[in-house]
Amino acid sequence: QVQLVESGGGLVQAGGSLRLSCPASGRTFSSYAMGWFRQTPGQEREFVAAISWSGVNTYYADSVKGRFTISRDNAKNTVYLQMNSLKPEDTAVYYCARKAETSGEYDYWGQGTQVTVSS
Repeated sequence: QVQLVESGGGLVQAGGSLRLSCPASGRTFSSYAMGWFRQTPGQEREFVAAISWSGVNTYYADSVKGRFTISRDNAKNTVYLQMNSLKPEDTAVYYCARKAETSGEYDYWGQGTQVTVSS
């Protein structure tokens, strides 16, 4: 069983920064691509960023490109999301997830961490 536990959320003013962390249990963390998603009430969960198993390849939603950076430390079994120049529209619950090797779907999810950006 894989467990993902997000942390680092909170309340920040517009223009500020936060760094989310997501440590994962299990010894095969480095074999999997990982992603960050976010969701606001009444909306579907949306993709934010993803990173390959090696960390070489990263992908971003257009809405966060140039402001957010996804990274990982396989020695610590942890994926990060550095969020800079935050905007009120970035307010959401942020989730990390593991991408399954075979299906390409995200098969394990954390419980989420709230990020609130005030104007």
